[in-house]
Amino acid sequence: MASASGQFFRRLGALSGAAAVGAAAYGAHGFRRSDRDDYLKELYETANKYHFLHSLALLAVPHCRYPTVAGTVLSTGMGMFCGAFYYHAMTGDPTFTKAAPFGGTLLILGWIAMAP
Repeated sequence: MASASGQFFRRLGALSGAAAVGAAAYGAHGFRRSDRDDYLKELYETANKYHFLHSLALLAVPHCRYPTVAGTVLSTGMGMFCGAFYYHAMTGDPTFTKAAPFGGTLLILGWIAMAP
């Protein structure tokens, strides 16, 4: 049986996946019809792709040895990486894009944390 923290991250992954679907719908129907330039659209799509993939990864967290570590690192990485790109794409403001490489590093470490 999965730990309470593992179950929390499983639920978080499911809700994050639902949010990724909503964001994809906006990207396909609302964002695309806007006057955003191609770079910002690509940035949005990148954020959404990583949001989806790492939402699925969170579903596996209850099955790893250290679910609290893996889930915390993955969800923090998602927030920093995807959040920075979503924000930049939606507002045109690159203020938080410096967080993206740190978020990406956390995503890598999150996958590694699921290995033991």
